[in-house]
Amino acid sequence: MIYAQIMAGGIGKRMGNVPLPKQFLMLGSKPIIVHTVEKFCLNSEFKLILVSVPIDWISYTEEIFNKYRVVDSRIRIISGGTERNDTLNNALKYIEDYNQITEEDLLITHDAVRPFVTHRIIKDNIKALEKYDAADTVIPAFDTIVQGNNGEVLSIPNRDLMYQGHTPQSFRIVSLKESLNKLTIKERQVLTDSAKIMLLDGKKVKMVNSEVSNIKITTPYDLTIANAILENIH
Repeated sequence: MIYAQIMAGGIGKRMGNVPLPKQFLMLGSKPIIVHTVEKFCLNSEFKLILVSVPIDWISYTEEIFNKYRVVDSRIRIISGGTERNDTLNNALKYIEDYNQITEEDLLITHDAVRPFVTHRIIKDNIKALEKYDAADTVIPAFDTIVQGNNGEVLSIPNRDLMYQGHTPQSFRIVSLKESLNKLTIKERQVLTDSAKIMLLDGKKVKMVNSEVSNIKITTPYDLTIANAILENIH
């Protein structure tokens, strides 16, 4: 089976002084999270679409889904966690309780604040898992990447080999659980990128091409750009 997880467990501190976690802010005529979840509802391959939100915002999420008519029997609104790995683990536990996990089960995880993910990107993530344990959605780095520390440049890697990580990040569930279970408590707190966790465990991760428009809305400036993208789409 194929499961989707929309990761909306954070509160978005970098968005500044706003009344709601960033995933609930308005983008055009509806909240960001509604745009994102609707993209996944369009794909009939998903058995469940798990929407992971802060526990105190579960009832609010239910209200806005009702208000904006996000109606799909596959949607489950569940509690996120303190850290990204906790949010991921909560989803894995939910899936385990729902049905016995097999080697064929897949999990497609996506940031709730990337509302412009395309059907093609989602399909390519699913296809990548036919031959790989994991997939990471990326876009080539357009700017030169500089590695530094304490105000000093340490190195300037070859830009042709550099990519920016987007989501979805996708996994064979059995393989992901295997890698997560090897982490210490400290590593769970430090290693917040699931694809990196798989790499450190010696597993191959397939790169899936993203789109420039698949932006993450993190700051007020991002929200301005997102509204401009939305206007161009329509």
